[in-house]
Amino acid sequence: MKTININLGKRGYPIYVGEGLVENFDLLKKHISSKKVAIITNDKVAPLYLQKIKNILSVEKDVIPIILPDGEAFKNLETLNLIYDALLTNKANRQVTLIALGGGVIGDITGFAAATFMRGVDFIQIPTTLLSQVDSSVGGKTGINHPLGKNMIGAFYQPKCVVADISLLKTLPDKELSAGLAEVIKYGLIRDSSFFKWLEDNIEGIMKRDSQLLIQSVVRSCQNKADIVEADEFESGIRAILNLGHTFGHAIETATGYGKWLHGEAIATGMVMAAYLSEQMGWLSREENQRVKSLIVHANLPINPPEISKQKFLDLMQLDKKTKEDQIHLVLQQGIGKAILTSDYNIEKFHNTLLHKNF
Repeated sequence: MKTININLGKRGYPIYVGEGLVENFDLLKKHISSKKVAIITNDKVAPLYLQKIKNILSVEKDVIPIILPDGEAFKNLETLNLIYDALLTNKANRQVTLIALGGGVIGDITGFAAATFMRGVDFIQIPTTLLSQVDSSVGGKTGINHPLGKNMIGAFYQPKCVVADISLLKTLPDKELSAGLAEVIKYGLIRDSSFFKWLEDNIEGIMKRDSQLLIQSVVRSCQNKADIVEADEFESGIRAILNLGHTFGHAIETATGYGKWLHGEAIATGMVMAAYLSEQMGWLSREENQRVKSLIVHANLPINPPEISKQKFLDLMQLDKKTKEDQIHLVLQQGIGKAILTSDYNIEKFHNTLLHKNF
């Protein structure tokens, strides 16, 4: 087991990465101070892992299982209320601990429920997808979607710990493994060029689910995110670079209807669009741009956006949380391993990027 610590003072916590971790009761127990525990999961993950974890915890804890519908389309207020209803029906109070057992949607909505139920209760992340293990479970971003924009309602709220058990990825569909790799690749692009090169050299083994390569991928990704979150917990500065590809990608997710494109698929295409604009600006070489596209293709991810009009793209990107005074700020690249948040790009080249359909 590898342990990465997020150093945020009293809000700090460990990320555990390894195999078979969810079966370690003592590991979970030391982060649960309450008698009552609610395991929040979805109808896809529940048949696989809920009973096992419930049995482990039930030795000493009163366990409330809460099973939600699966999918990004259900990351909304109505589903959030299902969590509140179950907690109140079971007479949960401020001493309850919530456990998010699932992917990014479950982690985000459980974290937001924890931040707001009785003004804040403890929660633990047990991410079951590669994307959630390397990104959404780490850093304290919680929230739900609004029909007009993704993640528009939420809070910064840190978990007590993250348990990234690689063995949970064995049941992950290939498509979702690829989606998670989009966020892994992102860390190489924004700040870790040697990691990007390592991914180029090892992508075939990662796609074959080599356990040691997956562990290294998760550890390196989480360490990169930990460093950034420690420097900028509330995204007032450097943390914004974690959104490489996200301004384009969130627009794709919203325009197509939540869940039609997996988050990682939309982010992969968004990173390709950002790389293209960066090359047009003279900040990224053609060779580097080709390397970006090649690795994303080797991860079985899309590089071309769906049919979205330029105006629709612009309208949705205006809703991005980085937009200031109607100026869309983008995370772009000045080389592999170096990303910047900027509004200092050529508008015509930006519009041409939105119109470009064959990257």
